[in-house]
Amino acid sequence: MNRTSLYITFVAVSIMSLGACKDNDTATTDKTTEAATPENAVNAPAQIPYTVIAEYPHDNTAFTEGLQYADGVMYEGTGQYGSSEVRKSDLKTGKVLQLQKLDAKYFGEGITVLNGKLYQLTYKENTGIVYDAKTLKQLQTFTFPNAEGWGMTNDGTNLIYSDGTDVLYYIDPVSFKEVKQVHVKDQYGPVLSINELEYIKGFIYANQWQADLIYKIDPATGNVVAIADLRNLRRQTGILPLGQATDETQPEAMNGIAYDAAENRIFITGKNWPKLFEVKLDN
Repeated sequence: MNRTSLYITFVAVSIMSLGACKDNDTATTDKTTEAATPENAVNAPAQIPYTVIAEYPHDNTAFTEGLQYADGVMYEGTGQYGSSEVRKSDLKTGKVLQLQKLDAKYFGEGITVLNGKLYQLTYKENTGIVYDAKTLKQLQTFTFPNAEGWGMTNDGTNLIYSDGTDVLYYIDPVSFKEVKQVHVKDQYGPVLSINELEYIKGFIYANQWQADLIYKIDPATGNVVAIADLRNLRRQTGILPLGQATDETQPEAMNGIAYDAAENRIFITGKNWPKLFEVKLDN
């Protein structure tokens, strides 16, 4: 999403949250924080190694904001005013099978599929959109109170979404009333800029905006229990480094996690990335 104005703030936050997963050749960030009490202490997250299993084509014009694999189809939600949409694509070829454009007043955000419906957030419009997952026909809209909508997933019962803070919000998929909130934290405190989400084997996997990291979050406590550091993935696979992107037609932030439960496969991609990857994490 076009959040350039937030970048400086994010960098400051990143210095606090990334130190636990620095490369061996990078000095560990000095973090000064109040000692956690025994009651609220959070263990340092484990490190999740990654392996690239396969590469697939991905539409490099897609400003990816949400990704989910369901019923043999890759669902994707894209952003940007005037070009946001939801789509269904063939994994192997990247060919778009169906798409539904959003009204130009909406900036599309995270998506999730639950009980035959596709749910999508919008960025600053306080509006969620519900589609028929099979036809992509719009069924209804709903409102949410947050200033911004970012990522979205579900646990089989509730919708779960992020708003760029450290909070994950659970809402009922019928009434859209809030069920609960979960605050994401590691051993240093709140983890901000939680973005695209995927529910995998009882845990929430989350991208962090502007960081090539995936956090594994315990939904019962909000604790980050593990981190996959994918900062070398770009160099390994030929994706342009984030800092070298000169405009939003070039590869931007990693943003997109999808899980194929039937085959136990995890897929990742990013905004305007020309490739989508199957990766082995701890699945």
